[in-house]
Amino acid sequence: MSGRAQRHCGMTLVELLVALGLGAMLMLASSTVLLSSSRSYMEQLESARLADNGRYAFDAIARALRQTAWVNWDASAAPLTPAAHDSANIAGLDARGLNKNSEGISAPLAGSVNGSDVLALRFDGSGEGEGGDGAVLNCAGFGVGAASNEAQRGWSIFYVAQDDGGDGEAELRCKYRSSAGTGWGADALIRGVDSFQVLYGLDTDNPPDGIANQYVNASALEARDAALVLVGADEAERARDLQRRTHWKRIASVRVALLLHGGGHGGTESGPAQFDLFGAAYANAHGAQDPGVRIVPASLPPAQRARLRQLLQATIVLRNGPA
Repeated sequence: MSGRAQRHCGMTLVELLVALGLGAMLMLASSTVLLSSSRSYMEQLESARLADNGRYAFDAIARALRQTAWVNWDASAAPLTPAAHDSANIAGLDARGLNKNSEGISAPLAGSVNGSDVLALRFDGSGEGEGGDGAVLNCAGFGVGAASNEAQRGWSIFYVAQDDGGDGEAELRCKYRSSAGTGWGADALIRGVDSFQVLYGLDTDNPPDGIANQYVNASALEARDAALVLVGADEAERARDLQRRTHWKRIASVRVALLLHGGGHGGTESGPAQFDLFGAAYANAHGAQDPGVRIVPASLPPAQRARLRQLLQATIVLRNGPA
């Protein structure tokens, strides 16, 4: 009986404690692996979403840029070809914001989201009426009809503003004139924008060959225009001379950079200490005069620091170079 009792006895207290300890260690290791896998999955998901947002934004900007030189040679009526004294189809502002209901970019706001820029594009439409035949669209996807004069050209304006919901998220917006031509509106293209920066490829050759010799910001172009010695008997004549000779008509390509951030998950404080949107060399040389080309996450509001970030850049060559 004593032998049988000895064979059916349970675990000792020491054995039970050792088993519980080993089980706890195994569960802890499994939890660590599970959390790491989950974090890696969320980071990959956020990274893919940011890349998709960037591609979508660049597609819209590139399409609008190439559209600035479009001429409808297939139209039954003679196409509207720009006069020498018409305003340029490309314009921009450094470190400025816009009101979505204001006229074009004529009343910029002094404040901006982390020094973000404004890119304004004009283009001719296609078809009768304000909405045209749908062959030419603005950045919001609305049709633009053929223009009978300079003022009727379509608009696609890109800028960054905080959303109207009040959660502090910045979004890249597309501003456009309504199809009726009586007002303005702006729609968000993508959210989670830290900075939107633009450089303009200036063709300085005489005669121009359609190839950019240097990339400068909007302020540098305005300074070059301000240095021109204008010819004309009155202010109107000098204004037309400025439009004939403006450096904005010598843009051969446009370089765009976007710094995007993800949601409140998936990011860590261990990311890059700074992001140079056009490279360290440009940021070191021009960062003081061109705010927004260098973003330091540690200087952002605390809620936006530990975010996954992605820097995207693109250079868009215009359909027709300056002539």
